[in-house]
Amino acid sequence: MYDIERSTSVADDAVARSTGTSRARTKHRSRTQQRARGRAPAKALLADLIRVLSLERLEHHLFRGVSRDIGTPQVFGGQVIAQALAAACQTVAERSAHSLHAYFLRRGDFHAPIIYQVERARDGASFSSRRVSATQHGEEILNMAVSFQSPEEGFEHQLAMPDVPPPESLPSAHRLAADSCAYMPERLRKVLARDKPFDFRFVDPLHFMPGVDAQCAQHLWFRAIGGVPNDACLHSCLLAYVSDYYLLSTALRAHGTGLGCDAPLAVSIDHAVWFHRAVRVDDWLLYSIDSPSASGARGFTRASIFTRDGRLIASTAQEGLMRARRASRAPLERIG
Repeated sequence: MYDIERSTSVADDAVARSTGTSRARTKHRSRTQQRARGRAPAKALLADLIRVLSLERLEHHLFRGVSRDIGTPQVFGGQVIAQALAAACQTVAERSAHSLHAYFLRRGDFHAPIIYQVERARDGASFSSRRVSATQHGEEILNMAVSFQSPEEGFEHQLAMPDVPPPESLPSAHRLAADSCAYMPERLRKVLARDKPFDFRFVDPLHFMPGVDAQCAQHLWFRAIGGVPNDACLHSCLLAYVSDYYLLSTALRAHGTGLGCDAPLAVSIDHAVWFHRAVRVDDWLLYSIDSPSASGARGFTRASIFTRDGRLIASTAQEGLMRARRASRAPLERIG
């Protein structure tokens, strides 16, 4: 597992170098402690996310994690997936995760720790399988299966990356929120304007914009807001974290709805990631998402993640509950 002191120092040192004084680093650390109130700079949020992914080991296969409020009604599902993967990684040596499949069972509580129990299902000649259970208040909020593989050569092919503009030519989410405030729903504007540990650049116009035909697909670039240590497990965990952004919203695009005042109830049911090739989340990555189906109040999305030179490094899939709001509905108990 990665060294948390070394991990967090990458983002810390970047801030300190920009000011040239040790006093600035102290100020930066103070701001990190204020992150829950939304005043932390983006690089501090990345350093804090790396801390969150460094779990406390209670026993050999038992770990404890903390949560952060990122503006969602409950603990962000990507955080729970990433922490569950981090726990599983600590029980496997010299093998890398190649796939994970998770089910969200209940919403997570920001104020309580999450306990991760890892079950060693099998260690074979080439593959290792783990099952992870995440619990709070004595109840399971997520279960996940993870498979690891030893390095191996074999056949290779991949889909071609879509031809899209480079990220440098696109506005940041902050700029998009500021430029589109006249006709952007307030709830969506707040989501885009909120500081995050990742920089997002949308290739396709957001579906609420004037003259935009809603489609069941979207493309966006993303990368970590600062440098990340050379640790394969950490990069995989961060990719699992960020992969939970904007999947379910793609399924809502064709229905002319989203994060406005009349937004439907939309929560994730399950989530899967396949890690095809080595990844660095501090380089620009293209998230190519589509939604081939919605039925039975469920929307299905899938996506490919490419490096900017066209390598397919991961694929994701997610199904979520999409339900029109009704005053009589009881609160949902799953993670969104």
